[in-house]
Amino acid sequence: MLKVAKPAVVAAIIGPIQNISGWLIAGIIASTVHTETWPGYDGVRQTISELASPESPVTPIMSAFFVLGGVLSLIAGIYARALAMPGRVAIFIGGLCMFGITIYPTPLIGYSVEHRVYAITSFVLFSAWPLLSMRFRKTAPILLRPLASIAATVVFTIVSFWFLFTWTDPTAPATGVLERLLSFIQTAWLSVVVLSAWRGQRKQA
Repeated sequence: MLKVAKPAVVAAIIGPIQNISGWLIAGIIASTVHTETWPGYDGVRQTISELASPESPVTPIMSAFFVLGGVLSLIAGIYARALAMPGRVAIFIGGLCMFGITIYPTPLIGYSVEHRVYAITSFVLFSAWPLLSMRFRKTAPILLRPLASIAATVVFTIVSFWFLFTWTDPTAPATGVLERLLSFIQTAWLSVVVLSAWRGQRKQA
């Protein structure tokens, strides 16, 4: 079984922290410091991407966290070698999509087709990677075996569709909450799987 290298371990530790810190820090600044220039930001209703919109006063902050998230995904895709190759490719391409999301921000009024394409592609890939990373050997880490991999993908898929239906409904009251939930559980599960595989290989060393 191929091993998890140290860069993937570091990325797994930083990943969930980066995920929460980005929208939390940018959201707090947007809703407190910049209330006069950008009043009424509501993290329950509005998406993370709106924090990086061209009209947002915290665009540089949120964009920087998007880029950092993309870099961490690339590192995980390259160095988390315990995952099956299709899953690593999905994670790597998902990381590249984070750069696309940053390059093509969504406006506050209307929407960007390019942004939506990159965003939807990233959500799909980050929902599918557990299934694509699945290992069938009995010696494989338990979280990479079929039961855990299929269960994670099913959960991600359900939440993804829930979010996408909400995202396309302008009257939906909790779009921001669903997006943050989906983004976090996808990031956190990848970290849990990588760290679990790394811990297992250390015990066998």
